[in-house]
Amino acid sequence: MKKTIMLALSLVLLLSGCAPNFNKQEEVVQDKEDAKEKAIIPNYKISDNYYQTILPFKPSESRGLVVNNINSKYNITEFETGLMRVAQNTFDPDKYLFQEGQYIKSDVVSQWLNRKFTPEQLNEKGLKEDENIGLNPLDNGNEENPKYLAHILEHNYLVKNDEGQVKLGGVVIGLGLNSVYYYQKVKFGATYETKIDHPELEKEGKKIAEEVLNRLRKMDELKDVPITIALFEQQSKTSVVPGTFFAYANAAKGSSELGGWEKVDEKYLQFPSTEATESHRDDVTSFLNFKQDVEKYFPNFNGVIGKAFYARGQLQELSINIPIQFYGKAEAVGFTQYVTGLVIKYFPEYISVQVSISSVNGPEALIVRKVDQNEPFVHIYQ
Repeated sequence: MKKTIMLALSLVLLLSGCAPNFNKQEEVVQDKEDAKEKAIIPNYKISDNYYQTILPFKPSESRGLVVNNINSKYNITEFETGLMRVAQNTFDPDKYLFQEGQYIKSDVVSQWLNRKFTPEQLNEKGLKEDENIGLNPLDNGNEENPKYLAHILEHNYLVKNDEGQVKLGGVVIGLGLNSVYYYQKVKFGATYETKIDHPELEKEGKKIAEEVLNRLRKMDELKDVPITIALFEQQSKTSVVPGTFFAYANAAKGSSELGGWEKVDEKYLQFPSTEATESHRDDVTSFLNFKQDVEKYFPNFNGVIGKAFYARGQLQELSINIPIQFYGKAEAVGFTQYVTGLVIKYFPEYISVQVSISSVNGPEALIVRKVDQNEPFVHIYQ
């Protein structure tokens, strides 16, 4: 374990000595439809899996709506980061820059998320026919009639030319879809739920995607750029694992038709759980052995929970939370050393493992073992 601590200290010194110079930034001109603006591309990129962004940061035109429309922080995080993974299938992170969505306004998103209205309902709400642009099904008087579309997320991808100009090179749209629809029979009354089968959700999601593409092509700024639309199935409000993207399709430059739908083979599972055991027994067995040894350290403790991320049927990442009560820093340090040894013992090097240890006082320690690392990085919070 001493070796592990020394490795962590060495890593800190190495990063300090090789820290990037953030003053080395590239100035470019952002070419927009109605103006040209100076922008800066930071010179440092933290990973090949992330896009560089440009400065100054421009928040999305629909910023903040995601919090109201997506069920949980788990779903929100995966909705945003998962959409970037989908984008990498079309827009190479080495060639494109990321910018939050600048074209679909906040009020437009809200209107698109509405239901379609009958003429009588339009009259009741004081709306005009051209405002009847909701993408969710007509309200037929049955409260159980679900809304399929929960949110629309826009990402922009910029490309730089040899003259130092950046312009819009593509747009990626995420459609957040409900696997569970929540409703109330009376205002402020009890909340009920309707589960939506995946085949039904997929069918409706693809129909909505076609209409969204048609509307985007009517915007002058987006009529002639490649557009990708991806479908995200969000999990329920009570789920401790997030939903995932399950399909995407591309529309070529200037096209108003989506090409063939591509499957996104990703899934999150809770460890332990019946679903995980049935589909990935060996992985769950390793986790249960780890969990059992953790509980040997504190015999009355039983709170180890894991979140596993699978891509193409293979375990890629495992995040483990261990909330526990400590009575001193020395106890926390000793426990962290013990758990680090268990990470090395039970989990193969081809998966990324992160263990967060916390108490009522907050975070106590973080253990991170990236793919193909022999020794984990260990940080103990002071």
